[in-house]
Amino acid sequence: MTQDAYIYDAIRSPRGKGRKDGSLHQVTALHLSSEMLNTIKERNDLDPTQVEDVIWGNVTQVGEQGACLARSAVLNSDLGEQLPGISINRFCASGLEAVNLGAAQVKAGVGSAYISGGVEMMGRVPMGSDGGAIAADPTLAMKSYFVPQGISADIIATEYGFTRDECDAYAVESQRRAAQAWDENRFKRSVAPVKDRNGLTILDHDEYLRRGTDMQSLGALKPAFKEQGEVMPGFDAVALLKYPHLERINHVHHAGNSSGIVDGSAAVLIGSKEFGERNGLTPRARIKSMAKIGTDPTINLTGPVPVTEKILRESAMEIGDIDLFEVNEAFAAVVLRFMQAFDVDHEKVNVNGGAIAMGHPLGATGAMLISHLLDEMERADKETGLATLCVAAGMGSATILERV
Repeated sequence: MTQDAYIYDAIRSPRGKGRKDGSLHQVTALHLSSEMLNTIKERNDLDPTQVEDVIWGNVTQVGEQGACLARSAVLNSDLGEQLPGISINRFCASGLEAVNLGAAQVKAGVGSAYISGGVEMMGRVPMGSDGGAIAADPTLAMKSYFVPQGISADIIATEYGFTRDECDAYAVESQRRAAQAWDENRFKRSVAPVKDRNGLTILDHDEYLRRGTDMQSLGALKPAFKEQGEVMPGFDAVALLKYPHLERINHVHHAGNSSGIVDGSAAVLIGSKEFGERNGLTPRARIKSMAKIGTDPTINLTGPVPVTEKILRESAMEIGDIDLFEVNEAFAAVVLRFMQAFDVDHEKVNVNGGAIAMGHPLGATGAMLISHLLDEMERADKETGLATLCVAAGMGSATILERV
């Protein structure tokens, strides 16, 4: 017999620029993760002995982000040694997958509450520094027609007919929406400022945001993946072996219409109805359904479309039943393809901007999408929301929330 899983709280850190001059550069993944855990505990007057596990996503699990960071974060927090922790990696969907795993176990009756989320300090632990086989082992790379994600984004733009101007216009709108959201304090319930060990605030806003971005400023940027595709090591040739009908790859993505490299973390408190009643907590939403899927590993970033089709089918819902969407802005073409595939109005998608404007801290982003979705569902008085991400190596992940 299954039971419902509810979200009782969802928080995130502000996102710092993922480089040496970023405000969070001196903050470790361990410190930021434990701060998120402590904030969940304090905000909900939580008894940690009632939590079954901490499920924590992080993508580059090496160095200071390695060795089961989840358990390290618990031990570094105020939650107590009786609480275990498990680190997971589904690339960009790690944070959302952590939420889904926690919800699935609550539904199955394996514990009454979980803290799920993730972290990525991209300025301290560079993306790809773990040397994964998908890119580094030539046997697998050749078998799967591996190309870097920027090339994959340009393949999507080429295959589905998105121009440079359309991708840039999407990016400009993401920046405008994110700036408006901050100006109107739309994230005030979910953003937990990052503080140092003395309690002084290090960062209280998404510092990657580039206000005033326009078509002219983006138009001056060179395509970021053109040389990688056409010259060395010639990934366009690899892609065209698999998709010969394209004839050539149009390189339309650059730093301004792709997700930002940032540092950040997020946490979600998930529990059963009985857990909430026992602790005097009011649920913010019910996790209605969850899904994941494998997709073409070369074009790689199209996962949000088939995983959304799957989750709607399994939930006996249609696209029109969803009031709001959070589709991770890995690259502009990813979201443009999602809206094209489902004929969804942009007014329902990424209402407060996304990763192009505010950044994409890999292991945390999926959990951040949950906080964004909840905040906007409550602000706009909407009932149903869907969060989804494309995932490296060809996967997709999705979650549907219902307000209660």
